Amino acid sequence: MNTENTVVIIPFSSDLKEPIKTLNLEWLSRHFKVEPKDERVLSNPQEEIIDKGGMIFYAKYNDKIVGTVSLLKMNDTEFELSKMAVTDGVQGLGIGKKLMEHCVKTAKENNLKKIIIYSNRKLVPAITLYEKFGFKEIPLEAGIYERADIKMEKLI
Repeated sequence: MNTENTVVIIPFSSDLKEPIKTLNLEWLSRHFKVEPKDERVLSNPQEEIIDKGGMIFYAKYNDKIVGTVSLLKMNDTEFELSKMAVTDGVQGLGIGKKLMEHCVKTAKENNLKKIIIYSNRKLVPAITLYEKFGFKEIPLEAGIYERADIKMEKLI
């Protein structure tokens, strides 16, 4: 059976406030540390992402939320792809790819010009995924996230 066919991408709703936090805290605490900015955004996704013009999506697999990604509004034509996480146990099933496909499609539908990503080079599978989707490395400014050592962009 092709598991990609059973992964459904759904939008954020107020009753789905917790998964963005639990999925990201699981990932952050495993690889890095949770920064104050993470805690603020993940605890208040409606106020910090949605109300500021951003979007949150979830990957649902076998009726469970197993992944998430956000598009944070920078300005009318540029968004940051952020807060992407897939829970342990379902990695390798193409869920991250599905989330990326959905973000790129959404960006095109909303006439965005650019998506940027802050990441870390030790996350080789993530960097590889971004490159497959056409993201290119660009200069990284200081002070965005302590853990970020690479910035990438995709022109839409």
